[in-house]
Order: sequence, then C-alpha cells, then structure tokens
Amino acid sequence: MPSPMTPGIAPARLPADELAANFDDLHAPYAPHEAAVAADRCYFCHDAPCVTACPTDIDIPLFIRQISTGTPEAAAKTIFDQNILGGMCARVCPTEDLCEQACVREMAEGKPVEIGRLQRYATDTLMARQSHPYSRAPSTGKKVAVVGAGPAGLACAHRLAMHGHDVTIYDAADKPGGLNEFGIAAYKATDNFAAAEVDWLLGIGGITIKTGMRLGDNLSLDDLTGCFPAVFLGVGLGGVNALRAEGEDKDGVRDAVNFIADLRQATDLANLPVGRDVVVIGGGMTAVDAAVQSKLLGAQNVTIAYRRGREQMSASRFEQDLAASKGVRLLFNAQPVGIHGNGAAREIELEYTSDDGTGLKGTGETMRLAADQVFKAIGQALATDVGLALEGRKIAVDEVGRTSLAGVWAGGDCAAGGNDLTVTAVAEGRDAAEDIHNMLTS
Repeated sequence: MPSPMTPGIAPARLPADELAANFDDLHAPYAPHEAAVAADRCYFCHDAPCVTACPTDIDIPLFIRQISTGTPEAAAKTIFDQNILGGMCARVCPTEDLCEQACVREMAEGKPVEIGRLQRYATDTLMARQSHPYSRAPSTGKKVAVVGAGPAGLACAHRLAMHGHDVTIYDAADKPGGLNEFGIAAYKATDNFAAAEVDWLLGIGGITIKTGMRLGDNLSLDDLTGCFPAVFLGVGLGGVNALRAEGEDKDGVRDAVNFIADLRQATDLANLPVGRDVVVIGGGMTAVDAAVQSKLLGAQNVTIAYRRGREQMSASRFEQDLAASKGVRLLFNAQPVGIHGNGAAREIELEYTSDDGTGLKGTGETMRLAADQVFKAIGQALATDVGLALEGRKIAVDEVGRTSLAGVWAGGDCAAGGNDLTVTAVAEGRDAAEDIHNMLTS
C-alpha cells in the first residue's frame, strides 16, 4: 500500500456520493417482466451452440425456457446442477466471448439473447427465496482436503459434500472466496455478493473452512496426503511477475492484484488513495479492472500500456470498450523500460515494440508519461513450489485434474490448460470432484 505521503497519491479525490454511483452495479438486474421479455427472444435451439460454448455445459435453452414459463427457481436449479457458482459467473463471466457470441441471434441480428443477465435473474431469485437446493448423500465416512477457497476449490468441495464426503478447505486468506472475493472489480459483484454466495454454498453441509493456512508455510502437502486419501489443489497464482524495468522498486509502483484486493475489502472508498496519473502495465482482465477502478476513484489520467497489439489482449473487447468508455487510454505496442522519479514514481518510460514474425522486439523509440502510480498486471505464477510436475509455470494435470502425485488433483488458475476464468475453474473443480468420488467409492 503506498504511503499517503507519496507525492500525487491521495484519498478522497471524489465525494462519497459520486464514488457510490461509480461503483454501483455494472449491469442492473432484470425485473421479472424484463426477464420474461428477454427470455422470449431465445429460439430454444436443438444442439444449441451456446451450450457448446459454455465451459460448464449449462443447458441454456432449458433454463431460459423455464424463465419464460415463470419458474425461475427451476431455471436456477438447471444452472446450479452444472455450475454451483452460477450466480457469480453470471456477473463476471465474459459471456460476450462465450455463450452470447455463439448465440444464433447474435449471428443473425448482431444482438444475442442476454444469457448472462438471465442467468443472474434465475440464480438471484432462487438464492433469495429458498434454502440450499441440494441435500447430502448419506455419509461415506471419507474425508477430502481442498486447498484454496476460490471458485475451483469451492466447486470441488460442494460436489464432494453432495456425494456424502466430509471436506476440509484450507485457505491462506482471512476469508474464503479467492478471486471472487479479492480479485475482481467491485462494480461487478456489489453488496458483498461473493461472501453471501459462499455462505449459501456452505448450506449443503459437510464442509469446514480453515483460514490463515498457506501451502508451503503452515500447511504441507506431505502432511495432507498423509492424513487424507484425496487432496484437491485450487491455490490460484499468488506470485506476480516482475516488470524487469529500471526503477520498479520506487514508491508508487505496486501489484494490480493487491490494489484490487485492497479496494474490494475497503469499508470506505474515500479512504483509498489513488494517483493523479496512473499507468497500468498489462493486457488482461486484471489490468482493465485496475485501470477502470482507478478512474472511478478519481484518477485524472489513466493509461493501460500493453506490449502487443489490441487483438492480442486477453481482456475481452467488451472489457476494452468499457475501459475506454470510462476515460481510460489504451496504448498498444509499448513496454516499460524505466520508472523515473526521486524515490517515488513521477514518470514511466515506454519503448515502442514491433513483431516482424520472429518475435516481439523493442524498436528503440521511447516515450514518457506522467505516472505517480504504476500498477503491474503482467501475469502471475505459482507462489509455492508444491513439488509436482509442472507445465510451464502451472501444475501439470490430465483431463480430470489428476497431478503427477497419486491422490492429488488440481484445478483453476494454478493448473495448466485452462483459460483463467471463474467459469472454467468451477468446471475443473466439479470434474475433479467426480473423479475423486469415483476413486473413493471404487
């Protein structure tokens, strides 16, 4: 956290009422009549392409038909059968690149059925009106350890609990939720929804959460495998990559993920300091979330600098356009080479890049931008050596999440092969749970 005395970084740049408006729900929830009208646009396709595009294989035409017939609770059950975190995924999933992009209405008219908002309507309705919709199977007497209380770990734990197993979740943070709680923009999940969703999920019973337990610190994989017949790792990626630019250690330079976490946990946004001139380095969702929220906190000038072209950004075009609509400048083919200032950041020096087909290279031409605050959002890696085979900088897994060590599964951002989305993490946790259940009961 930068010191409030760091030049240019200050709290309360905007009045409280403006901050509240800025961080209101990004997409207002549907009223019942609006949901019915939106559901009526669905063609209820056979072999619907939207289902194929959904990482959790939700039967989208079925749940939309259930909404259209006035049974949103049944629609929610259809969603939760495949994705127990369907409420959060309805808020944060890049539907514009997945199910909605595949929608026949999108291809024919350029306006898809708003599947994400319909999913939120259904799941919010059930979560508000009913107790937990699932019951546990008779106890098997089997115990499973889950490390990480993020989307993958929670999905895995819930499915195992449904099958009658007892699950202990260990998490390094002081509260569960993982990136849903600490790592996404506040305007995507308002009213403490992430915490409320965890409480609702735990209604299945049979799940115990122990916080403040970090793998490699006060938690050992050897101890876990010695005590539990099955262990699932959903530890995420805690290590933030370095800029490798001169001056990276100056005041005012920090990790974007930590900034977002501070913002998500802040009780009063007016007390959260932000720079006047903010530059975010990176091209993913974290970069966009950090940049947009800096602007919403009152930063005057915010720039996202990405070393490649627009088409290579991992942030969706919707997210890019959202950033631009909030006044964020998008700067492409520019990489940091230096951060200048007397102890604290005052300027960032960027070098233009090009790719002639042999790899990205600096051109030697540079520019400088005013920057009293610089956020690093250039990817993460495993924070702890877990002693398992790796694929790149992630844990190597097979199609159901088995690792190189018998009795240990992994999923979510820490596992190789995924696309670092909440919805993908849920699918991987769910599928690993089914494989663990098969192993425990065979």
